[in-house]
Amino acid sequence: MRPNGWHLTEDLDEFLTRAWGFLCSRPAPHTTPLTAIEKLRTRGAGGAPTQAGSTAFGWLVEDGAVRAALLRPPTGRLTLTALSPGQADSLAAHLAGPGPRPCGVLSDDETATAFAGAWRRHTGAAAVRSWGARLHRLGTLTPPRRPPAGRGRVVGEREHGQLMWWCREFAADVGEAVTIDAESWAGTRFAEKRYTFWETPDGTPVSMAGANPLVGGQVRIDPVYTPAGQRGRGYAAAVTTEVTRAALAAGAAEVVLFTDPANRTSNALYRRLGYVPLADFCAYDFTHAGRHPQASGRRGAQGARHGH
Repeated sequence: MRPNGWHLTEDLDEFLTRAWGFLCSRPAPHTTPLTAIEKLRTRGAGGAPTQAGSTAFGWLVEDGAVRAALLRPPTGRLTLTALSPGQADSLAAHLAGPGPRPCGVLSDDETATAFAGAWRRHTGAAAVRSWGARLHRLGTLTPPRRPPAGRGRVVGEREHGQLMWWCREFAADVGEAVTIDAESWAGTRFAEKRYTFWETPDGTPVSMAGANPLVGGQVRIDPVYTPAGQRGRGYAAAVTTEVTRAALAAGAAEVVLFTDPANRTSNALYRRLGYVPLADFCAYDFTHAGRHPQASGRRGAQGARHGH
């Protein structure tokens, strides 16, 4: 084990060797870094080598054990596991030295706020809150007592066009500035998920839900979307139940999802299904003197707002 303190690397394998066990020790609150790492690990599927690119990884050693971890993707916005104020300050001091500086931070509310304050003290950068979401973890799945007529089924290759169309509509609903088409699909956060449609008895798809791959014992459901004209009929609850059951059947010990705390409809729906609020998360963008915050293009990036 390395000495106490923060350690950074661009070597994904080294990071996994050092910090993977720590990340898997709390799979629900660590869903964002776990899912991001899995995407990096599998990006080379089909024969292409896996490349982390300019992604940086880090871990904190205290008393001989890993206590925290971070990812800094090419966008420059840090993803942090939970930190105490002192740990956040030590990280800000470490990153304020020579080398690339983060353009923002994403973590649970307390950690993100603590790091934003520490970053301001060490660099003078202002912080602007740009995203917020509530993480929910499944307790006991409670399916709807009267589900709508129809069934759930996995989305097939022939329906990829409709899938992209609904992902575009979902992105527009939650304010994400992304391009989703056949050429850009593989590079979006909507790729590499397993999608399920809920269809009416005549075979018409009326709602969809996606699920990220099982990694570290957890599966994150995202996105959940029902076209505006089909909402209020129980389709979102039905399709969410389907993908939740599939995640549990695949061996997930934890099933999680993000919501917009201000969306009473989605929050009430997931609570009825057995999802329990775990923690609030947020993101800040940093503005340094003479510079503007970098647009991350990822507002609602965790599927925090669900179109029902």
